[in-house]
This record gives sequence, structure tokens and C-alpha cells, in this order.
Amino acid sequence: MDFKITAPDRAIENSLKNRVDRKTKPLGALGLLERTAIKIGLIQQRLDPEFGQPHLLVFAGDHGAAKAGVSAYPQDVTWQMVENFLAGGAAINVFARQNDLHLAIIDAGVAHDFGKRAGLIDAKIAAGTANYIEEPAMTVEQCAQAIARGAEISRNLAANGCNVVGFGEMGIGNTAAASLITHCLTGLPLAECIGRGTGLDDAGLTRKQALLEKALNRYRAAGGNNDPLAVLAEFGGFEIAMMVGAMLGAAEAKMTLLIDGFIVGSAALTATRLAPALADYSVFCHRSAEAGHAAQLAALGAEPLLDLGLRLGEGTGAALAFPLVQAAVNFLNEMASFESAGVSDKA
Repeated sequence: MDFKITAPDRAIENSLKNRVDRKTKPLGALGLLERTAIKIGLIQQRLDPEFGQPHLLVFAGDHGAAKAGVSAYPQDVTWQMVENFLAGGAAINVFARQNDLHLAIIDAGVAHDFGKRAGLIDAKIAAGTANYIEEPAMTVEQCAQAIARGAEISRNLAANGCNVVGFGEMGIGNTAAASLITHCLTGLPLAECIGRGTGLDDAGLTRKQALLEKALNRYRAAGGNNDPLAVLAEFGGFEIAMMVGAMLGAAEAKMTLLIDGFIVGSAALTATRLAPALADYSVFCHRSAEAGHAAQLAALGAEPLLDLGLRLGEGTGAALAFPLVQAAVNFLNEMASFESAGVSDKA
């Protein structure tokens, strides 16, 4: 795995800060929008950044552990929701349409044959992962293959003029996988990383915790450590591994990455452990209501744009935050300065 991801050159940072500070407003009055504008200016190495061909990628995959009862929903919901995405009927379709985001659905490893379909990228590694409660979710080779395919998707987008990409996912059982990844990479107690996912009741939550403890104990007993690639192969889904690759490829191409909630966050956490500079290309779109997301954000030093109590996934938080990200760019480019507007500065 060879990605060349370097932090943006900060030589332009003072010029960006000055441009923001000279706008017709009190210093710092646009808060997080100001920091977002400066971040995007640094990513693009421009005082007048602009977005081209904004995309939102939804990666779908099935998890062998879903059959063991870590989710409130049956595994078939994964492929049924992919059909819903392709038909334009899901929340992400609504928000992507509203905000002029090109939406692409990626079959990273769904246990279903979709055939050739408009709007669907077939990057399937296998028909779902193995059950990590009993054995590793994927082989090292499958994990590497998923990362490579994800990177290729981002590189193709970049070659076609895309410089901002949002990430979403679909996979019954993937909050459980994200919980295990988050525990291993942040050190937060596993119980504090586990939430209700698609809506487990108390009994379901207790069962989920017991199953994930069993999976973790099996991994540790076999000598499993907290190496990010090892953890990803052990507990991840193909959709999470492919997102890791897509994020690394996008950061290498110096794109702006729109990071969604808890599951996308587990991919971002993994990718950032592999390439720390990836955080410099990432805009964290919202704070998920799912347990464990706060630990991810803290570990990444991230300041999310929205806090709406969302826990849907699909990239919905990224799509909803995109107008704010666009607003950050727009005020930087279009808002008058004290000089240009003839407005008196503070005394």
C-alpha cells in the first residue's frame, strides 16, 4: 500500500487568515465557517478555492456477523436498501438531489447479484465478510484489494475534475464493526463504543455487547494487536475497507473529504492512523448520536459542523453539511472586505 499523502503547505495560511479577517464582520464572527474556509484554501492552495464535480459515494457491504444477531434488521436489508438508492428513494437521494451532489453507489461486498445497473459501481470483493465472532472478517489480501479498489474510485473522480467527495455507507451490522474498530484504535472501553445501531432494544443491545466482547476476546487470544490494517481486516466490512482506500486516494489527490458519522468515522480513523496528514483534508460534517462517535472525533481532533442527533448513515450528514462547506468557500470569495466596501474598521 503506497500512498503519498503530505500535509498542505502552510505558506498560504497567513494570507488566508488575513483574507478572512478583513471581511466586513467582527473578527472570528463566522466561527467554524472561518476555520473551514481556511482549511479548504489550504487544501486547494488558493485564496479563492472552488469546488468542481462534487460527489457523494455510498459504499455497501454485508457482514457475516449480522447473521449472529448484532443488528435489529435482517441482512437482506442491505441489498434492499441498495435497490432503494438506485431507485432514488432513500434519504441520501433526497439530500444529494437537493444539494447538487453527484451520487454513486458502490457494491463493495453485498451478498446479492445486482447485475449491471446505472449508478452502481461493481467493486465487489466477495458476497459479504466472514463472521468475525468466529474468524477474521476478511483475509489480508481481501483487505488490500478493497483498499486498492477504493483508491481507484477516488483517483478516477479526481481525473474527471472532482475535488470534493463525501462518504456514506450501507451495511446491516456495520455499527458493530465500527464499534470494534473504534475501541481498538482509540482505547475507549468497548462497552462505551457500542450503541443501538438500527434501533436495538435493551435486550438486543446486551446481546450485541456480549457478541462483540466474544469477537474481541477471540482476536486478543490469538495475539491480535491494535495495528490499523490488522484491526480493519479482522473486524471491518468490505465497505469500510473500501472507504479507507477511497479516503487515502482522495487525500493523495488533494481533494476535500466530507466525513459523515460513526461508520464513515471508523474508516476515517483507520485511514488517519495509516496517513496522519489525511486529517488535514477532512471536513467532519456532523456529530452522530451513535455511541463511540465522540471518541472518534476526539481522537481525530475534529470539530463537526452539525449536531442534529443523526444516526442514519448513508452519507446523509455529509450531504446535509455540504451547503455549509459551500458557504465557507462562498463567503471567502464573495464577501466584501472593509476596504472594498468602504466600511470603517473598528477604532
